[in-house]
Amino acid sequence: MAILVLGIIIFLGMHLVRVVAPGFRAGIIDSRGKGTWMGLYTIVSLVGLCLIIYGFGQARGETGMLYDPPIFLRHIALLLMLVALIVLAAGFLPAGRIAVALKHPQVLSIKIWALAHLLANGETSSVLLFGSFLAWAVILRISLKRRERAGEKVLPVFKSARNDVLAVVIGLVAFVLFVWKLHELLIGVQPVVL
Repeated sequence: MAILVLGIIIFLGMHLVRVVAPGFRAGIIDSRGKGTWMGLYTIVSLVGLCLIIYGFGQARGETGMLYDPPIFLRHIALLLMLVALIVLAAGFLPAGRIAVALKHPQVLSIKIWALAHLLANGETSSVLLFGSFLAWAVILRISLKRRERAGEKVLPVFKSARNDVLAVVIGLVAFVLFVWKLHELLIGVQPVVL
């Protein structure tokens, strides 16, 4: 469990630097350039992600259950995951109505993903991992709202409704692939047992 906690601290800590220590980030960019900051950000984030993956794999078998979710919550989690994947796709495409309405679709997709997994998983390691990501996404959304009010953050500008159709198609395809095989291949758990 210690490796999982360390990974979460490193990964989410790096992703919160702009929120909790903007001067540190700005100082590195001013003195060493944006490329140096992006390189450092990428390396530290990858180290944290690797520790999360390894630590979660180890902790999953070692930790107990905090709660045993009823079956209907797993069905709700699946539906939420479909929504999360559509919203995530909308965040990577040129803005359609989905992205404009949601303002920060990628952050929202992380919140939905984390909530869905908290509904479906009651193991201590899962609650720690997904609860941490949910808390991080909430903090990030609050920070983005403050940056918008300060005029620092630009919101997505509508380009085409076709991007909404594309987001739905990409989200559906990704959902089917994850339920069919990808989740089991990447995570080691089949989300739907037939």
